[in-house]
Amino acid sequence: MHDQHIETIAALLKTMAHPIRLKILCLLQEGERTVGELQHEVKTSHANVSQHLAILRSQGIVSCRKDANYMRNRIANEAILQLIATMRELFCQEQEEKGPH
Repeated sequence: MHDQHIETIAALLKTMAHPIRLKILCLLQEGERTVGELQHEVKTSHANVSQHLAILRSQGIVSCRKDANYMRNRIANEAILQLIATMRELFCQEQEEKGPH
């Protein structure tokens, strides 16, 4: 891997590493969501979700589209979808099969 690739990947992973942003990405892996829908699932303020989405958008991880009066957010990059799916498979599958503790 070239140094440029390493720097890009490190910045991407650093952006994704925040717990709220990671949860947002897991939710967006399932499909497009509005800020309000994400807020309900993440259980934080509308402003906080918006701030985290802005950070994800600035890195090209998330994009949005206008749908009537709503902005629908989605993962912008197929590689991110694959990365989230792999992380879920490696770290969450056993926990999801057991159910809540």
